[in-house]
Amino acid sequence: MTDTIEAKANMQTVSALPPEETERLGTEIVAALKTVFDPEIPADIYELGLIYKVEIKDDRTVDVDMTLTTPNCPAAAELPTMVENAVATVPGVGVVNVAIVWEPPWTPERMSDEARLVLNMW
Repeated sequence: MTDTIEAKANMQTVSALPPEETERLGTEIVAALKTVFDPEIPADIYELGLIYKVEIKDDRTVDVDMTLTTPNCPAAAELPTMVENAVATVPGVGVVNVAIVWEPPWTPERMSDEARLVLNMW
């Protein structure tokens, strides 16, 4: 069994992990993701809407599906490693796997209001 955190959605608990532990991990993983910034954009990748899915497995492995603003993103080589390292700092997290996905394609509509404010995109 696994727990999946859909970006900007409530976490559903279907896990052998205690619900309070799943909630703590989810909260701390999101906080860790918010420390990762695209080097060219002054907003964190979570608020930019680049994180599509975070899955916490019963063995504490964490799978992250993320995208980039464009396939030609200059940070394509470094951002997945930055995400992996950030999530790995959360106490209790096991192995972290980060996959780049292209579907659905990223669009500015995926950004949170916070990112829009930072980027003055109102």
